[in-house]
Amino acid sequence: MLALTSKAALLVIDVQLAIDDPKWGPRNNPQAEQRIAVLLDAWRKARMPILHLRHDSREPGSPYRPDMPGNAFKPEATPRSGEPIVAKHTNSAFVDTDLEAWLAKGGTKTLVVCGVLTHNSVEATVRHAGNLGFRVLLPADACWAVDVRDLTGRLWAAEDVHQLSLAVMQGEYATITETKAVLAALAAIER
Repeated sequence: MLALTSKAALLVIDVQLAIDDPKWGPRNNPQAEQRIAVLLDAWRKARMPILHLRHDSREPGSPYRPDMPGNAFKPEATPRSGEPIVAKHTNSAFVDTDLEAWLAKGGTKTLVVCGVLTHNSVEATVRHAGNLGFRVLLPADACWAVDVRDLTGRLWAAEDVHQLSLAVMQGEYATITETKAVLAALAAIER
């Protein structure tokens, strides 16, 4: 069974309108946004730390650019007043941001990570967090991947991309789990 403390932070990565742009192609986990909303609700009720990561792309034509409508958060993951937003320009939320300092200030050692894309910003952030010594829990049903074409031209289905990315992160960088298990651990915290 998973265990959490009241200092465990929920990191919601790049859940912005831009991810619905058709350029990304087919995805898996169509219920991920609902699970993210459930996690946010539980963290808010427990009054535990939440951080929203917003990708502010500098790439020309990116739907994540700050001057594009896609930069806005999806309704299920919209920050509430007082919830910190960390703007990032790279895939890892720790590069050129104050995320690590914010976590240190709060005494946070455990991160619960959700969002998009499993094989991009989620994996980069999880690997970076693991290398910095954070304990990372990743509910696999609260993130998603998209189809990826490899360098040989083979198209990998989103679910395969998702599962491979999870397998690479498991153990060395994170504990792969499910939303239900995280919620059970949250409910078991002694206050």
